[in-house]
Amino acid sequence: MCGIAGVISFKEDMHEEVEKCKRMQTALLRRGPDQNGIFISQEAVFAHTRLTVIDAVGGRQPMTITVKGREYTIIYNGELYNTDELRNELGCDFVSRSDTEVVLRSYIQLGEKCVDSLNGIFAFVIYDAFEHRVFLARDRIGVKPLFFYEMKNKLIFASELPALLENPDIPHEINEYGVAELLLMAPGRTPGFGVIRGVSELKCGECGYYTVSGLKLHEYWRLRAYDLNETFEQTVEHTRELIIDSIRGQLVSDVPVCTFLSGGLDSSLISSVVAKDLKRQGRKLNTFSVDYLDNDKYFKESRFQPNSDSEYIKIMANYLDSEHHWVIIDTSELVGALEAATDARGLPGMADVDASMLLLCREIKKTGTVALSGECADELFGGYPWYRDKRIREIEGFPWAQSTAYRKRFMCERYLKLIDADEYVSSAYRNTVINADKLNSDSPLEGRMREMTELNFRWFMQNLLDRKDRMSMYSGLEVRVPFCDYKIAEYMYNVKWKYKDYKGREKGLLREAMNGVIPDEVLWRKKSPYPKTHNPLFLKNVTLRLKDILKNNTPITELVCREEVEKLVNHEENVQWYGQLMNLPQTIAYFIQLDYWMRRYRIKLV
Repeated sequence: MCGIAGVISFKEDMHEEVEKCKRMQTALLRRGPDQNGIFISQEAVFAHTRLTVIDAVGGRQPMTITVKGREYTIIYNGELYNTDELRNELGCDFVSRSDTEVVLRSYIQLGEKCVDSLNGIFAFVIYDAFEHRVFLARDRIGVKPLFFYEMKNKLIFASELPALLENPDIPHEINEYGVAELLLMAPGRTPGFGVIRGVSELKCGECGYYTVSGLKLHEYWRLRAYDLNETFEQTVEHTRELIIDSIRGQLVSDVPVCTFLSGGLDSSLISSVVAKDLKRQGRKLNTFSVDYLDNDKYFKESRFQPNSDSEYIKIMANYLDSEHHWVIIDTSELVGALEAATDARGLPGMADVDASMLLLCREIKKTGTVALSGECADELFGGYPWYRDKRIREIEGFPWAQSTAYRKRFMCERYLKLIDADEYVSSAYRNTVINADKLNSDSPLEGRMREMTELNFRWFMQNLLDRKDRMSMYSGLEVRVPFCDYKIAEYMYNVKWKYKDYKGREKGLLREAMNGVIPDEVLWRKKSPYPKTHNPLFLKNVTLRLKDILKNNTPITELVCREEVEKLVNHEENVQWYGQLMNLPQTIAYFIQLDYWMRRYRIKLV
């Protein structure tokens, strides 16, 4: 994995942009601590930082290849899982083992159609000096990021917002739409919206060209509905094959691979497949779990989390015979990491949920460079409560954030006059639902479940992928997500809901398909969310910190209604900000992050 940045213009001399590009490169060094390089020409300056996983020498970037007198240069962030197959299909002479060269040669042979043949997680930019154009692309699922800012005669891009903001041509400003994202949508974001005024993000499954005429993008992939006439038994077998193939395909690496292990279904399945493959090679798997100091003392079962993760983690660690590592986080350490988590994401985010992931990844990096994680199974296999609760499922609006009425109270009067908060959220919901691909033969239930999948895929899942990418890459750790294989996503979008809901259980199909891969008590364990601290000290500490912030002339008072924030720190209400992941303590911590973000990046309101 890597960091990429660059500046392109077909009307100005880009030699003048080198220093600006180097500033962006420096901001990306955490994403790629092992190597860095820069490409300079009249029309483009590319900067790259590299985390070395495969072919340390041959995979250096920027990479330039000349074919028939025409020069092509790529900077690439990602990992291909079908590299060997593409080498055979392309049939040309390769000078390295790197997937970077495979991506570049695929483009040279196939042009923009190359994206159709790439199976992996990626964001890349290719400069075609002969045609005077640049090609940009992002993977189908949206695992790897690419932000950009288009000026009159120039395109500036980078893997992360903080790197983009290092370029002095980018305004550190937010308007009413940025405010709406921060207060009405966060920690999620409207697809393609970069919050900063004028900044956009390449959407998942999107690619296009930048030329002298400007930037023109198009969608090359999305979830499509088709008739799938398989029996339940065939579906079970097909599902099992897709998952095991994806996990094994993502083990390619010149450095050791480890796994996250939460004691839940998804990470346990991945860890089991990986452990068995490593055992055949005479190697042991390193597994990692996060917990919180004194969590056993304060844990209280709830509808969302009926039991603690630790006993299931122990069951799995014994079953796998893995080299297991516990990362125990103290409350003060968690609160202290809120600012670093904001830096990592480039925006205020999921508070302690982000911060704990950052601290976990920091510890994993001490042992390994590549880790596999179980994100996105819930979105694709129907694991969340809102998939299966008929009442929640039929409510209009984002099921994980039924809090617009509460959220808009935090908007100061100036922005309430500029933005219709309810319509801003409702229109985003409606536009997503309308674009969910369906069949005329779909029953009302099947049609709604496609809408629910599209909502989760475009919004909730993207937020979790943002979190995993930024928190891991902040420590130079590459995290792969086997459930994000586009073939799994395409297939599951068309599997009947009654199959996914096998035995009336969340992810029932997945459990049945992977029967025998992990112990039954873990296989059929009720879904448990990402582990959070239950220590009351967290709420106390973030409350005191936000109260201290409000004593000073703080930037957020220009953005929010101070009276409502004071109610928040006085604990007058406990409203879910973002599903079960963000309640009162996390909402308070979010405003701490928001204040820090505005000060750290000198954000101005326009």
